[in-house]
Amino acid sequence: MTVLYWKPIEGLQVAMDGPSGSGKGTVAKLIGQELGLPVLDTGLLYRFAGWQAAEADVDLASELAVLQVLREVLPKMQWRAEGIFFKCNDCTSQLRGEDVGGLASQVAHYPEVRALLLDVQRDIALSGCVMDGRDIGTVVLPDAQAKFFLTASQRERARRRWAQLHVKDKELSIEQVADELMERDGRDAGRDCAPLERAKGAIQIDSTTMRVDEVVDRILGVLERRNLIQAI
Repeated sequence: MTVLYWKPIEGLQVAMDGPSGSGKGTVAKLIGQELGLPVLDTGLLYRFAGWQAAEADVDLASELAVLQVLREVLPKMQWRAEGIFFKCNDCTSQLRGEDVGGLASQVAHYPEVRALLLDVQRDIALSGCVMDGRDIGTVVLPDAQAKFFLTASQRERARRRWAQLHVKDKELSIEQVADELMERDGRDAGRDCAPLERAKGAIQIDSTTMRVDEVVDRILGVLERRNLIQAI
């Protein structure tokens, strides 16, 4: 039987976790396209938080200062499947840089910051979505019907991130990306609040030697076997 498209169950939530460069963002986008579900990149939300705190020139070492900024800017933000909009302007491209990723990692370990952004993430996921991040299956959507943890070797993840960033920054070296990736991995895994870890029941996929389409096919196969999607 030729599959024209997949029909997901109502309110299907697919949680996709993993470190930077694991391919979770690309895979999540393709899964969302296959299932007709919105794809929500929670990393963008934390990048927005770090970016706005830096723009306000507050001390990122002060959770109270960061919270104050977020309470002021969040009512003016719209988080859609296509990205983050602030004051009706699409600022997604500004949030993709490696420097903003570092800012996100700095503010993401604050418990009250995470609590503030948690409600935003859960509300938008109610009608069904594919959501990727670092604590989706463990904290944001612990009751998601399907959870996956994508990973890859550190060398391969650094290569992937360098390939993305080198397009805009020709001076960037793969060694620099690898060092920043290692530092960020340490912060994400070592933070007290919602550290990066594999959720209970999550299927781990090591994509080091896999093509993107192979990862997507494996995930679709899991969803079909669990009767969460139906081939039409």
